[in-house]
Amino acid sequence: MNQNTLYIDLNSCFATIEQQARPMLRGRPVAITNRLTPNSCIIAASYEAKALGIKVGMRRREAQAICPDLVYAETEPSKYIFVHEKFRAIMADYSAETVMKSIDEGVIDLAEAPESVRNRSRIEIGYEIKRRLRTEIGDYMRCNVGIASNRFLAKLAAELHKPDGLDEITPQNQRDIFATLKLQDLPGINVRMEARLNAVGIFTPLQFLDADAETLAKLVWKSIDGYKWHKRLRGIEVDDAVSDIKSIGRQYVLESNRLSRTEIEARILHLAEDAGYRLRSKNLYTRGIYLWLQDYRECMFHTSVILPEAIHSDQDIQRVARELFAKLPDRARVIGITLYKLQPKANSQLSLYQATLDRQNQLCAAEDKINYRFGARKIHSADTLGTAQVKTKIPFGSVRYFDHAVN
Repeated sequence: MNQNTLYIDLNSCFATIEQQARPMLRGRPVAITNRLTPNSCIIAASYEAKALGIKVGMRRREAQAICPDLVYAETEPSKYIFVHEKFRAIMADYSAETVMKSIDEGVIDLAEAPESVRNRSRIEIGYEIKRRLRTEIGDYMRCNVGIASNRFLAKLAAELHKPDGLDEITPQNQRDIFATLKLQDLPGINVRMEARLNAVGIFTPLQFLDADAETLAKLVWKSIDGYKWHKRLRGIEVDDAVSDIKSIGRQYVLESNRLSRTEIEARILHLAEDAGYRLRSKNLYTRGIYLWLQDYRECMFHTSVILPEAIHSDQDIQRVARELFAKLPDRARVIGITLYKLQPKANSQLSLYQATLDRQNQLCAAEDKINYRFGARKIHSADTLGTAQVKTKIPFGSVRYFDHAVN
């Protein structure tokens, strides 16, 4: 099989970017949180922090008990987006077919590369990308590179020797590599999947590799996914399908339990505005809006509506969000909004209020252009004044909102 897939994974992305930007943090245990509050959650940790037992998901108080010298840094999305775009540009120099799996992980398909690139050694390309990260982004930037015939094996290769590793999985060395691993070392195999494999006598990656397709499909996954896993393990590409966006949402942990109902509503409208921008960045409209909140006893309250006509302007989304919030209590710890029933265009039938809708859409388009060019929330609704602490989150698992379609 052709070794045409390179999987690039930036090491401890958010923490390393902070160490790159602030040399005084280099060599020190660093934890990244969305807010610098005692109960905040760690969303990224430097390798120095990980070596001391600091893990993603820990509360600040818990981490402080393990490492009193842990340095905390608040997320700065503009830095991470800047590095992401630079990273993406480097990858695009090698092939027209590149896919960002997350803000810090990308796949290069060299089958679609120019002949001058296809003829080069894959290992040579991998080391060149490492050098370019250091020279074009920053000398503290590191990445792992995995090379294989499909995305699954390339990702596994990229995880073998962190940080700053480069590995290739080939038909010749695959069994030797699998012999050193456990089932949960394989991407996509969690505790539940391991238990299902164990139930049919599969306890190691080698046994998994040797299992026949019928066993995986009919006894383990009980679906077509079993056949996909049979191919995936053998280096055949089955993970290159692009799925449609089904929903767009935002959530926020309130910074205080003393906020008034008006203050909570302002934060909900902020989330609605952010979700609306993301919706329009993909040239989509929504007919479904779901609003929810969780109180300090972890009780959930929610309400939703399916609209007769699709909308995508901030004014319309905020209007519906305000109406939905009127049905919910105000004892909230976490708030969230989700837009669903998405569609690529508005209803074809003209509305009686079409002139008003057109003006709203034109206003939103102008606002989006300004915010995209000069930075988030340079223009925003007056109803969201005083909500600057509701910062834009940078998701690890998706980059679908980074490719703005706003013209």
